[in-house]
Amino acid sequence: MSARPQRLLHDALLASADRSPAKTAIIADGTSYSYAALLDAALRLARALQDNGVQRGDRVAVYLDNSWHAVIAIYGTLLAGAVLTVINPQTKAEKLAYMLDDSDARALVTEKSLAPVFLAALDTVPNVQCVICSGGVPERAGRSSADQYPVLDFDETLASTEPRPSARGVIAIDLAALIYTSGSTGNPKGVMLTHQNMVFAAASISEYLRLDSSDRIVCVLPFAFDYGLYQLLMSVLLGATLVAERSFVYPVPVIKRAIEYEVTVFPIVPTIGATLLALNRSGGWTLPNVRRVTNTAAALPAEFITRLPTVFPNALIFAMYGLTECKRVAYLEPERVLEKPTSVGKAIPGTEVFLLSPDGAPVAPGETGVLHVRGPHVMLGYWNQPELTAAMLKPGRFPGERVLCTHDLFTMDADGDLYFVGRSDDIIKTRGEKVSPVEVENVLHRIAGVREAAVVGVPDENLGEAIRAFVVLDDGVVMTEQQVKRECMERLESFMVPRDVVFLRDLPKTPTQKVKKAELRAGSWSAGRSQLTG
Repeated sequence: MSARPQRLLHDALLASADRSPAKTAIIADGTSYSYAALLDAALRLARALQDNGVQRGDRVAVYLDNSWHAVIAIYGTLLAGAVLTVINPQTKAEKLAYMLDDSDARALVTEKSLAPVFLAALDTVPNVQCVICSGGVPERAGRSSADQYPVLDFDETLASTEPRPSARGVIAIDLAALIYTSGSTGNPKGVMLTHQNMVFAAASISEYLRLDSSDRIVCVLPFAFDYGLYQLLMSVLLGATLVAERSFVYPVPVIKRAIEYEVTVFPIVPTIGATLLALNRSGGWTLPNVRRVTNTAAALPAEFITRLPTVFPNALIFAMYGLTECKRVAYLEPERVLEKPTSVGKAIPGTEVFLLSPDGAPVAPGETGVLHVRGPHVMLGYWNQPELTAAMLKPGRFPGERVLCTHDLFTMDADGDLYFVGRSDDIIKTRGEKVSPVEVENVLHRIAGVREAAVVGVPDENLGEAIRAFVVLDDGVVMTEQQVKRECMERLESFMVPRDVVFLRDLPKTPTQKVKKAELRAGSWSAGRSQLTG
């Protein structure tokens, strides 16, 4: 008899716990937890949420670091028939209040150390009717005594609750998660993803990465970032082991634990790659047990691809591209990364991609077009944002079909491989020419001594926009603005050479390690300064 197909996101936990109950599912804060323990705890939390009023389709906000309690909360929410909303624990009170209010969350799962923030947020959000808090119950100021909400101790609640949630009749096309993603302006948008969307994406990604139950995946990115969340989802789907790290702020201890726990999969973003390469140069750190390195969030500079084998001598390196609205779009097989180091490859298994001109016409190989995506992973839309949804989801090939218009610019070669040009709003228009920041950044990353680089356009009365490069140097390296420009002039057309080069100690980044280009554009700078002002 064949195994039951996975229809709901949490079916994978049921299957893995049934197949390998004693196997380590999660390693967090130095402690190992089995699949049986995870399922038991998640079932108990699911029942507790239901006992406190959470109904099918209600939103439950998980406001926690990557931890054992966060994993329980994620699967407990799903087993309760509710919709998951993971919120980065670095989120401040005003933004937290917005997300709780916008999602109409009924419950909040969090920890005592975050009480000053979440209590302030809850003062203005009456829809949250229950808080489950790890680390103890905080003293409360907040809503009036006539409008209070229970705050329950996480561990005590699990101990006193039976692992028997009520069946809620959830089906594959119901919402599984609202994943909030920042736009170029305004408040974050809630991406609506169904169980079907997320089950398909996790399976497709696991397939092309060639992962299996023997893998140990380290996750240094927050579960609030879909790249981080999917490390957990894929690990549970495969019956593998996840090593959950709270952050990559202190990289050396993370590397030591990755060695200790014999991690085989290491997901990165370019800024993490830059840090690993710098540590390798200064201290010789390597991770020989790693068999897979993945990259997304931003294009991995070609220079990094050729140098990463010094850190990961036995790993296959996957260049990838995606966006929250469909999780993952494309990947390049590791056997071809040296052949096509600037490509992100083809569509992930079971999906289709194509490029169109701004007026909707197909573009020829080598020409720039807007990337469109078809597949079961495409979001339902943005929560409470019909106009933004209409801008992203366009009529497809068949009646009623909706295709994701990414608004990102790509070229496609004769083999069908994609090359990222830039986001539509990132393209710099200078001297009547269009410049891709990515192209300039790739050149900057090839300069010896440059650890990180970011390029933006800034207003200029004569040029329209001027190109400004922000550069972080390796420790001990000294370089001048003119040296950087000379290197650029040797590799770029004159109109692509940065007018300004600004040296920084660090690039401003989001909690998911994306460079804050909007902050770089908005800052007041003079060339050669080492800090942002204004």
